[in-house]
Amino acid sequence: MSTITASLYLRVSTATQTCENQRRELESYCQRQGWKIGHVYEDHGFSGTKTDRPALNQLLQDARDGKAGNVVVCWKIDRLARSTIDLLRFLVELKNAGMDFCATTQAIDTTTSYGKMVLTLLGAIAEFERDTIVERVRSGLDRAKANGTRLGRPRVGFDVNRAVQMKKDGGSWSQVAKALGVSSATLRRVVPSLLNNPAA
Repeated sequence: MSTITASLYLRVSTATQTCENQRRELESYCQRQGWKIGHVYEDHGFSGTKTDRPALNQLLQDARDGKAGNVVVCWKIDRLARSTIDLLRFLVELKNAGMDFCATTQAIDTTTSYGKMVLTLLGAIAEFERDTIVERVRSGLDRAKANGTRLGRPRVGFDVNRAVQMKKDGGSWSQVAKALGVSSATLRRVVPSLLNNPAA
């Protein structure tokens, strides 16, 4: 029987925290399972809501290249993702790479039949989450239309001469933007050249 090689994934939300407790737990778990530890991937100072993380990105790339072993092991699923949709996306990538997934403190271990069933349930929950988000957006748009709110990209036209004069009078970008109903970024693109070249 071939030895299972595990990749460990560790994450802490701030740069001052340490992954040491997670590492000890995962190493102990792999030892009990008889799994060999291959690579260890650590992300420091990244929230679980942020899917673009250096170590996580490297883990996924190594999985695609067949360099990450047989199973990814983490402490809790929230170390990987905070939403079911993001978690399922990660698990599908692992599955496509021929890898399993295990969260040591929770009942998710796709090396077992029970874990595979949990993965199926997660898929259903993720689909429900997506449908719920779509329904909320659609309801919000319908409500806005019913209330007479104009949808779509807002117009950016404004009184340029007044903007220039307000800036000459010492108004801040935010004050001028608020008075004219336009973004500060739009003002900064248009007005400075007119201030420098008043005859233009």
